[in-house]
Amino acid sequence: MPLRAHLVELRRRVFLAAIGVVVGAVIGWFLYDPVFTALQRPIELVAAERDDLITLNFAGIATSFDMQVKVSFFLGIILSSPWWLYQFWAFVTPGLTRKERGYAIGFVAVAVPLFLAGAFMAWWVLPNAVRLLTEFTPTGATNIIDAQTYLGFVMRIMLAFGIAFLLPIIMVALNFAGIGTAATWRKGWRWAVLLSFVFAAIVTPTPDAITMLAVAIPMSALYFLALGVCVLHDRRVDRRRVAAGLPRLDGTMADEPGTAAGPA
Repeated sequence: MPLRAHLVELRRRVFLAAIGVVVGAVIGWFLYDPVFTALQRPIELVAAERDDLITLNFAGIATSFDMQVKVSFFLGIILSSPWWLYQFWAFVTPGLTRKERGYAIGFVAVAVPLFLAGAFMAWWVLPNAVRLLTEFTPTGATNIIDAQTYLGFVMRIMLAFGIAFLLPIIMVALNFAGIGTAATWRKGWRWAVLLSFVFAAIVTPTPDAITMLAVAIPMSALYFLALGVCVLHDRRVDRRRVAAGLPRLDGTMADEPGTAAGPA
């Protein structure tokens, strides 16, 4: 597919994904009240624990409206995740056969729970993060938190966790598209584990190691699970290429010694 066609397809997929987010945002608009109550719950708990003034502040006249719009679009991203994840898969894998395109259902079925699991883990970390960060308030001072700043913090941490848990699925998608082979992912496993722990250390602003391990270990496990899927897929591709008289993905031919494709 030429570059121009790729760009046209990318624009089409982005447009479809955006429409899905807007529809989700409309639904999110009507869910604003219970969601906002849940968002400010960690702050209320910390304030009750310390018997101190820690509260959200709406600084401007239109701030409350702006807050509702942002929360609605944030919910739209989460609610429409099956749709925009499918658009991503459809763009990355346009050249697959009809049978292989059926994997899109499996991709979405796995990607959506992973994205939501990452967002839920961020929500689990959030109360500890609020508790830790507000402890730096000097004695005798009050902590009146700007509502939009707080919302931005929550959105960043939840989306960061959700996208981090999607990385293994992206690995598989790129592998199915012929962009990244299992051998490439296998060579980088040490970096993947290291980056998982670095990411966990950065996005979990709590001093305990248990919270960091609770984030880093699942991320590392998902990487190796995705690597196993890529290995199995590459073996099937190698068998098809050998049957067609083509070299394997690593460039070797079937009749070269010591290059057996191995069992499925």
